[in-house]
Amino acid sequence: MQESGFNVQIERTAPTRLYPFERFFRGFQHVAAVRELFGDDTATLLRHLKVEFFSSKFGYMGTSDVDGHLIVSTHYLETGEFRTIYLDIVHELCHVKQFREGRPLFRPDLNYVDTPTEVEAYGFTVKEGRRIGMTDAELVDYLKVEWIDAKDHRRLARRLGLLRRTPRRRTGRSRPKK
Repeated sequence: MQESGFNVQIERTAPTRLYPFERFFRGFQHVAAVRELFGDDTATLLRHLKVEFFSSKFGYMGTSDVDGHLIVSTHYLETGEFRTIYLDIVHELCHVKQFREGRPLFRPDLNYVDTPTEVEAYGFTVKEGRRIGMTDAELVDYLKVEWIDAKDHRRLARRLGLLRRTPRRRTGRSRPKK
């Protein structure tokens, strides 16, 4: 409890209600991509993994950098496209593995699309997207999120092999002919 000069008290640690992952997300222990992440420990890990829901029309899902549980927007869960939610779960499970390995999920010193854990998780998700039959154009569209601008989106898509680098067109005066 923390007191202030305002005659109020604010409890700075709030309990979080966590649910078993498998209560809401079933069958992921059989997904080849998830088994690739966790190997023989897949079923046990998913059985013990927790998920926390938050109520907001903004946001999607993430992984806690405190204890590695999933955090999911109830609005997104209700309104998002099934395939996108599926890929986001695969993406976040990659972050769960990274967390368990002791790797930092957030790097404020780096741009989001340059963070090694994000590049790895998106690469893993693109691989799964291709496995389920998505085209490169659909995967490029999947990578569009509000927190990265168009330039970073293209850079991430190129880095993941979804876009080719197009040669820049010359502007200005043309070269003299010899």
